[in-house]
Amino acid sequence: MLIPWDVRYFAFLFYNIMPVEITQNFVNASMSDCTLCPRNCHADRLSGQTGYCGQTAELTAARAALHFWEEPCISGSAGSGAVFFSGCSLQCVFCQNHPIALGKSGRKISVERLAEIFLELQAKGAANINLVTPSHFIPQICLGLKLAKQGGLCLPIVYNSSGYENVASLQLLEGLVDIYLPDLKYFSPETAAKYSHAPDYFKTASSAIGEMFRQAGVPVFDSESGLLKRGVIVRHLLLPGQSADSKKILRYLHDTYHNDIYVSIMNQYTPLPQAASFPELDRTITPEEYEKILDFADKIGIEQGYIQEGGTAAESFIPLFDGEGL
Repeated sequence: MLIPWDVRYFAFLFYNIMPVEITQNFVNASMSDCTLCPRNCHADRLSGQTGYCGQTAELTAARAALHFWEEPCISGSAGSGAVFFSGCSLQCVFCQNHPIALGKSGRKISVERLAEIFLELQAKGAANINLVTPSHFIPQICLGLKLAKQGGLCLPIVYNSSGYENVASLQLLEGLVDIYLPDLKYFSPETAAKYSHAPDYFKTASSAIGEMFRQAGVPVFDSESGLLKRGVIVRHLLLPGQSADSKKILRYLHDTYHNDIYVSIMNQYTPLPQAASFPELDRTITPEEYEKILDFADKIGIEQGYIQEGGTAAESFIPLFDGEGL
């Protein structure tokens, strides 16, 4: 079945994407004039300046542990080997990982230590290696993955992000990442500007997801465990009062990819103190709101995906960023 692509994605087919050799010199050059994320802030992170992400060139993480709260095909029964990186290039006002998104918590680690962490998570039985909010450390992570693979790492690699990505940065990951797990948060530029200071979010994230699909392709599952080995799952978190935006996002994803990606429709929005200045965000999603969105997804033909049931909107689902596993 042919998949209808938008013009931006269709254009990728005609580019000769040459692989870039990731070396320490490449890392240094990337960090000295940083344009890794769509903010293109040109910070000299190598000299200690922080970018929009709040990070210098020093690799920083807040937690590395088995994580059981991802989609079933990611966490499985053993847990996903999640490494939570500090800092974020999007910084949504309602972020449940707010302490690390601002870069206020975390420990400095070397690339060599990162490779060891990957191998330690594999030894603990992790279903995969899950890179959480990794965009601003892509070159260092590439080096760490290559070292770990030389040391015996053989798990699928999951790239877990906000979706707000530069296509050129994602291309550095080709051949290293197996599963892409991006968000698609907003359709409306006004909503994206209000909550993430990113009016270009949808245009940027939809192009990024196109590149992710180009690399990972249609989903491939392990026939015995049911775990995802390769493919794309796009997450959409419902926000209070934004049902119309959610419907536009779901329709876009289905019209563009049909059932060649999975869509995870999430009701776990949790009101947190840092969003107190936005009164409309000071509530959870009602069961009625969620059911209407699920009915809409079913009506337009979305068949491959995940829904959430039960008490998912709870701070107890937010992990402790206490440096475990680092």
